[in-house]
Amino acid sequence: MLLAPAASAAQHEHQRSPASDSANADTMAMSMHGAMAGPLGIPMSRMGSGTSWVPEAAPMHAQHFQAGGWELMLHGVAFVQFDKQFTKRGDEQFGSINWGMLMARHSLGGGLLTLRDMMSLEPFTVTAKGYPLLLQSGESYRGQPLHDRQHPHDLFMELAALYERPVAKNLGLSLYLAPVGEPAIGPVAFPHRPSAAGDPLAPLGHHWQDATHISFGVITAGIYSRMWRLEGSIFNGREPDAIRTNFDYAGRSLDSYSGRLTVNPDPHWSLAASYGYLASPEELHPEESQHRLSASVLHDRTFRKNGDFATSLIWGANKYSGVSGLSNSVLAETNLDLDGTNTIFGRAEFVQKTAGDLLVEGVPPTTTYNVGSLVLGYIREISKFTGGSIGLGARGSLDLIPRSLEPAYGTRTPGGFTVFLRFRPSRMHMAGMSTTAPAGHEMKGMPGMASRSPTATHSPVP
Repeated sequence: MLLAPAASAAQHEHQRSPASDSANADTMAMSMHGAMAGPLGIPMSRMGSGTSWVPEAAPMHAQHFQAGGWELMLHGVAFVQFDKQFTKRGDEQFGSINWGMLMARHSLGGGLLTLRDMMSLEPFTVTAKGYPLLLQSGESYRGQPLHDRQHPHDLFMELAALYERPVAKNLGLSLYLAPVGEPAIGPVAFPHRPSAAGDPLAPLGHHWQDATHISFGVITAGIYSRMWRLEGSIFNGREPDAIRTNFDYAGRSLDSYSGRLTVNPDPHWSLAASYGYLASPEELHPEESQHRLSASVLHDRTFRKNGDFATSLIWGANKYSGVSGLSNSVLAETNLDLDGTNTIFGRAEFVQKTAGDLLVEGVPPTTTYNVGSLVLGYIREISKFTGGSIGLGARGSLDLIPRSLEPAYGTRTPGGFTVFLRFRPSRMHMAGMSTTAPAGHEMKGMPGMASRSPTATHSPVP
């Protein structure tokens, strides 16, 4: 990097502005992530759940290691929360929402092999019945549809291998094989979305947008450049059953398919659109299949010197077999890390749910209700330990339902609150690795994989 001559360090410091602080922080982040670049120089920080992409400017909270020729990374999060949902349909629970992942990467045959193992203890920490969340729906428990509760993640969330190989200067091929994994459909799953980093609870539109992130059997093939990725999947379209510790293969096959196009025009944006056909996703309604469409816009930018500002706008829709028209959902979400210590997060949702989704008695199950939700929360980091930190947070929600649903909930504005501790790894740093290696140089521990100088490939940050 070339620096323009300056009269003095003191004058330079005096002339700095908040905008320049943000630009410098973005440049440093890009350099850090570029040091872990894979094929075509695409940095690890762009990787979302499955094969999805996020803005590469988003911070990574993980621990990074080298073991021989392998590059290892541990990351995840654990919330320990008390969740209280009001009204006669509400409930309360003390539990833990959590997941952890071990990732290993190694050069292979001119490309890069990535192995991932992601697990969650939620089958034990929130139980098979899940945690209370008004207006939530999807999947089943003891032969009944889950409603006003969010199901737990399975013990095995992902067991997958991803192989990526460049075939031209700006073109690569990828193959993702997952006994448990995520097909190419929908936006990046909410547990891995930068704009949802502070919110422990799932969006109400989860089963309209990203519920396929745990599928028992996935094959995805893709073609990509530095800016775009086009991919298609065949997968098992059935949602996980109520037994959350096993593998749900019995009586199923790779009977569903999907396609997704993602475009990352620069380090701060990720845009995606997808379509999928899900064969018989719900165990209680095996005769019913779904067409699922989605579009998403994700943005991430450094905020001031040590903070980060992540936002998402997501549309997801289901079309059920035998039913005309779409069932829609829209989500707007933000996570504003003010300074590395204080974070404000929020979410606004609109979802079209049926009486069957919410188990409303006395009306036809296809009756549709327009429901909404507003969420606001705050987290303060209260302690740091070797490799991680603890944040104390609170979340409040106010739901908006039509008058026709009032008898079921006793009010048109049900709501809830959650207080929690969040445990997560520190923001990742690249100790022992060069963060400014020029293009064409090999990464330490990654023979044959070129590092990238982000200042040479990214547009200047305004």
